[in-house]
Amino acid sequence: MTRLLLGVTLERICKAVLLLCLLHFVIIMILYFDVYAQHLDFFSRFNARNASRAHPFSNSSRPNGTAPSYGPAGAEAPSPSTKPSTNQSATEKPLQPCQETPPGLVGRLLIEFSSPMSMERVQRENPDVRQGGKYTPPDCLPRQKVAILIPFRHREHHLKYWLHYLHPILRRQKVAYGIYIINQFGEDTFNRAKLLNVGFMEALKDDDEYDCFIFSDVDLIPMDDRNLYRCYEQPRHFAVGMDKFGFRLPYAGYFGGVSGLSKSQFLKINGFPNEYWGWGGEDDDIFNRISLNGMKVSRPDIRIGRYRMIKHERDKHNEPNPQRFTKIQNTKMTMKRDGISSLQYRLVEISRQPMYTNITVEIGRPPPRLARG
Repeated sequence: MTRLLLGVTLERICKAVLLLCLLHFVIIMILYFDVYAQHLDFFSRFNARNASRAHPFSNSSRPNGTAPSYGPAGAEAPSPSTKPSTNQSATEKPLQPCQETPPGLVGRLLIEFSSPMSMERVQRENPDVRQGGKYTPPDCLPRQKVAILIPFRHREHHLKYWLHYLHPILRRQKVAYGIYIINQFGEDTFNRAKLLNVGFMEALKDDDEYDCFIFSDVDLIPMDDRNLYRCYEQPRHFAVGMDKFGFRLPYAGYFGGVSGLSKSQFLKINGFPNEYWGWGGEDDDIFNRISLNGMKVSRPDIRIGRYRMIKHERDKHNEPNPQRFTKIQNTKMTMKRDGISSLQYRLVEISRQPMYTNITVEIGRPPPRLARG
């Protein structure tokens, strides 16, 4: 009798354990699909069918895109066979300012670089982006106009992935933006900060309404679209946690990767230094400039400010700058004479591509080093 009761008890315990395992499996699968559903073909097709019912003209071939909007919430899509009359346009409600927190954000994103990428695919996924890589939200008034500047040389492969991910993210964030690739002409030593100074000047020549500037490396992709690409009351450091640093800030004064300053903040620090040739040091100099001018760096939450880096070998003619540590210590003495006020360059070419504006410039070469002894 005792053995029988023991057997029944064990059977019940086994059933309970199996039920708990099944429940655990179901919860895990729900969480998995919640994060990655947008990247699965089945769900992409499912969402496309639903979107096409709501918007007959939405492009279902854009798995990484967003459905076009037709005005304020609740407004009907235009008829395919009729154009709005003059009376209709006269009675349309004026656009409202875009919400502080855009309603269409996804949150955490799956970022991968194994799928082949082409510029044709990027174009196909972003039909609302205008020539030169410009976009304005059609259904609300953006709070800022943002120029996104990328220092560049020989990184075409990385650029395709950057554009593939960033265009849809920026559109979901309701950003009015233009993307500028600042391409260093020739094969002399690379100068990231000077290229960004050039980008600031040339973007304002292209459109003097820019009031916010995002400075981004081409190999860094945000893993969460809640990391809003806009300017704040204090200079902004977006790339808080990169995968190469274990998703942690490498040190408190780190300001590298992706950052943002308003026009007034940028001018207050005299822009970026022009004298950092080669890899390293310029971001620490910029951090010093910010602190010395009475400002503080703001950052997103570490859980939102995560980035994936496209792995690559260090570029030729971008070797570590051996003078960087000495220069960083002298920021206070150099920042007023070295910056946007002393910038010199030669514009080689401006080319407006479908997904970005390419600005090729000649920025010179580093001064010869003094021989020791």
